[in-house]
Amino acid sequence: MPLYPFLFHPNLHTVVWGGHRLQVYKGLQSTDEPIGESWEVSAVPSSTSIISNGSFAGRDIISVISEYPEDILGKAVNEKYHGQLPLLVKFIDAERDLSIQVHPNDEMAQREHGKMGKSEMWYVIKADAGSHLYAGFKQEITPEEYQQRIADGTIIEVLADHQVKAGDVFYLPAGRIHAICGGILLAEVQQSSDVTYRIYDYNRPGMDGKPRELHTELAAQALDYHVEENYRTEYVDNPNKAIQIIDSPYFDVRVMEISKPFHRDLRKYDSFIISMCIEGDCKLCVRSTGDEILLRQGSSTLIPAAIADYDVLPLHHTTRLLDAFIDNQDTGMPGKLTRFLHFSKQ
Repeated sequence: MPLYPFLFHPNLHTVVWGGHRLQVYKGLQSTDEPIGESWEVSAVPSSTSIISNGSFAGRDIISVISEYPEDILGKAVNEKYHGQLPLLVKFIDAERDLSIQVHPNDEMAQREHGKMGKSEMWYVIKADAGSHLYAGFKQEITPEEYQQRIADGTIIEVLADHQVKAGDVFYLPAGRIHAICGGILLAEVQQSSDVTYRIYDYNRPGMDGKPRELHTELAAQALDYHVEENYRTEYVDNPNKAIQIIDSPYFDVRVMEISKPFHRDLRKYDSFIISMCIEGDCKLCVRSTGDEILLRQGSSTLIPAAIADYDVLPLHHTTRLLDAFIDNQDTGMPGKLTRFLHFSKQ
């Protein structure tokens, strides 16, 4: 059966810190529920994406990948991840502050939970005036000081606090303490994992009225206490170019603002492509098959590796896309790190 770019049914998650912007952003009917997350492309068994278009409509992405693993994932990705989609992408609307948290690396996540670790990145789509987030420690602390600050509720005092605006990017490798704070709508690309260790949750009740579970001791094992000089990823924003903003061991992410037809031939990476439409509707046209999809603002598509040669056609002056994939051209290169480039976006 010929493959094509997959679109997905909405997969919204109600959480205590969620807001009411995601339904509007995605063009869905509004509700009174506090929606915090839209799992755009997910192969996490607890919340798997269901295809909404074409011949596979109604099928879950895990089962379809199992039938065409190399064609969808790419040969190298299929071999490395044993037929599993290694990424999960979300839109997140934080009306209130998220918990202070940390994620385990691959080794710890496998040992403790039998799952992948969780490194992730954030791309800020909208931020209310004065919005901020936490990423990393601002000063060196010891494990003993960590335990004391958890006990007395002062952990926030030693966190790096960042004012944010649209276009800001942060890379959160496993082990880095972090929290999205209220007033921020962002896109998140992460390893395909649902493991999160809550460190501090402001003593607030969850959706059931009871305090949410904390994972203080597991977090202590996962934490990286190293202090970075700059936690913000800096880059040049250049119209009608695919700008690399993250180059990590787990995913490559590019952002592009397009005002004219734009050709994307990514077959050399031997990877699926996940494209998130951040702003402005567009049309994607696959060159080898002629298949077309309409990609609306707030929606995402998974493009199988075998057909990752396509054109993007903006429908309303400009469109902004965020692409995530596995860069198999860098396989075997030691010390692959996030690249920090000069940031000029105002």
